[in-house]
Amino acid sequence: MASQQKNKLSHYNNLWFALFLLISVIVIGIIGYMSLEDYSLLDAIYMTTITVSTVGFGEVQQLSKPGKIFTIFLITSSMGIFAYAISNLAIFAVEGIIVNYFRNNKIKRMLGKMESHVIICGFGRNGKEAALTLAEENQKIIIVEKNEHVINFITEYYPNFISILGDATHDEILIQAGIKKAKAIITTLPLDADNLYITLTARELNPKIKIISRASEEHSDKRLIRAGANKVIMPDKIGGQRMAKLVTQPDTIDFLEYLILQSNDEINLSEITCDNIDDCYLRFTVGELNLRKQLGINIIGIKTKEGSYIFNPTPDLKLKQTDKLFVLGTKKQTENFKLFLKGKLSLNDEKK
Repeated sequence: MASQQKNKLSHYNNLWFALFLLISVIVIGIIGYMSLEDYSLLDAIYMTTITVSTVGFGEVQQLSKPGKIFTIFLITSSMGIFAYAISNLAIFAVEGIIVNYFRNNKIKRMLGKMESHVIICGFGRNGKEAALTLAEENQKIIIVEKNEHVINFITEYYPNFISILGDATHDEILIQAGIKKAKAIITTLPLDADNLYITLTARELNPKIKIISRASEEHSDKRLIRAGANKVIMPDKIGGQRMAKLVTQPDTIDFLEYLILQSNDEINLSEITCDNIDDCYLRFTVGELNLRKQLGINIIGIKTKEGSYIFNPTPDLKLKQTDKLFVLGTKKQTENFKLFLKGKLSLNDEKK
């Protein structure tokens, strides 16, 4: 990757140098014709252009002896420079550097406007699945990947994804990805040491960000938690547990995957925070709200402020603004329930 970046930098330098030489020759030609032949500015520009490009049109007027010598010098010096500039421009076009230049500028503009997005470090198997799932949930994502071939793959097959070529273990790359305005970061790199470093950096740059990290080695999860990760996923461990459960409880696993992992418009398991719940609903119990009958949704669990879970809450339980609800229902029912909690939808409206 370093050699490729050096080659690109070399191409940029060569092109700018060629353009500098070409512009210099044109300026010298204009000044020369105006001085030696007393041409007007327009005539000098015209004479310089046809001379440098060697198109072979006639002179504006008969050249003097010094003018002919100057023209010979201008032709011989400009031919090589003109060819050099054209060849470098062709390299840019062939290698797609011009396209990448405008693409990178577009990405920079988009990055400047991004906030409350999710950064995904690495686009391997785990990173790709995370990106696809978040995209299905209409989440704004930015992918950081250090392999240029993978970036080209993303650009070709996932053009809607915003991707950055760079090493996520470098602070400046995370800052470029908008770490300070992101709501979450998922680091899926194969080396636990890299994930640990990204976790430390992300927590330092954005103390409020949610960090989800991958871990491969045993005991790495504890180190990542101490470093600031909110959750640590061990794919090998989870995969082994899932395979074992598929032996003992296959239908249970299939049912949970149907609810959580599959894209389904008919039924969804969603989590809803109660921080914006209207005060008028705080005095009612779950049974009094009668949500199953009125809105068609089921509250199957609650996470309290202390972090404990209440499964299948009883009808006499009252909701609190610090609760997080786990709700089973269609997308429309879930959205209506969110509006209902905020006081923007009454049960009478829903019946209509």
